[in-house]
Amino acid sequence: MAEVLLENIYKRFGNITAVKDFSLHIKDEEFMVFVGPSGCGKTTTLRMIAGLEEISDGTLSIGDRVVNDVPPKDRDIAMVFQNYALYPHMNVQQNMSFGLRLRKTPKADIERRVGDAAQLLQIDHLLERRPRELSGGQRQRVALGRAIVREPKVFLMDEPLSNLDAKLRVEMRASISKLHRRLGVTTVYVTHDQVEAMTMGTRIVVMKDGLIQQVDSPINLYDKPVNKFVAGFMGSPAMNFMVGSVQGGHLKSPQFDLAPEGEMAQKIKAAEGKKVYVGIRPENLGLRGNTAIQEGQNIIKAQVEVVEPLGAETHIMASVGGDQTIVARIDSHAQVAAGDQIELLADLGFLHAFDLETEANIRFS
Repeated sequence: MAEVLLENIYKRFGNITAVKDFSLHIKDEEFMVFVGPSGCGKTTTLRMIAGLEEISDGTLSIGDRVVNDVPPKDRDIAMVFQNYALYPHMNVQQNMSFGLRLRKTPKADIERRVGDAAQLLQIDHLLERRPRELSGGQRQRVALGRAIVREPKVFLMDEPLSNLDAKLRVEMRASISKLHRRLGVTTVYVTHDQVEAMTMGTRIVVMKDGLIQQVDSPINLYDKPVNKFVAGFMGSPAMNFMVGSVQGGHLKSPQFDLAPEGEMAQKIKAAEGKKVYVGIRPENLGLRGNTAIQEGQNIIKAQVEVVEPLGAETHIMASVGGDQTIVARIDSHAQVAAGDQIELLADLGFLHAFDLETEANIRFS
């Protein structure tokens, strides 16, 4: 096992800087997830750890060894790709053992490792099949098995579930999480899916434009985002944002007058007179007259645009002031229709405010 240390890492492609001043300590046995939109630099960073991309500046260490100039095959890592990368003319056993055979690993050791990995991944009955005879989920398990048999210090996974259907993704998320708990191997996992990041990561790195925005546990990223980008990226449906101003310690606009509570009430005083983005998550809104949220100085006036019944709950999209749309998660039995004028109650303990220029979260700055 090993920790991974990235210190002031840069990656440049000509005049374009894809990764900027990236510093991160990935602890031994940690499951670290890189998440962000396409083009944010997450896969480039993973490929630098793997040795598939050269580092322009900075230092990368795996364990107690600086590996900037160490070839990929000598870094003691194993990578799982998005497209499985299985050899079509080889069966499962041959695909899983290919790397070990290249290294001239003893035959008995190969059989033991492949057998153990196949049993762990529940594909031991598929060892004689070829990739074309497998489902997408089975192929992904073979790709994982090929990485496991190498018994590496670090697993690197580049969006390994993106080619699977929604139901299978959920199953494979659980399988990879269980696998990590059993093997305890340091894992770096890249995804653009914030649900994967939230459900799998010990910690999460949120990236944008080649820069780290925040590194934290899933729950802290959700509850304590440092800026508007992180707040809007983590969570599904995403956090709502409305433009308002700070007046007398309240967050105000023609459509709402919200009185923050607790630490937010103290923090907001420093922004008196400023315009801000007011943030609140869909689950912290309720329909007036049909919610457990108590009524007070927490009313938002809106007009319903779309109603989405989901069984256990209903999502409504509503217009605030005609030019801002917010989403609320409400009781599935609430009587509401498109076009209705409604009043939503905000849970004041979950309000956020972001500086209009810097987009920093005033609550946690």
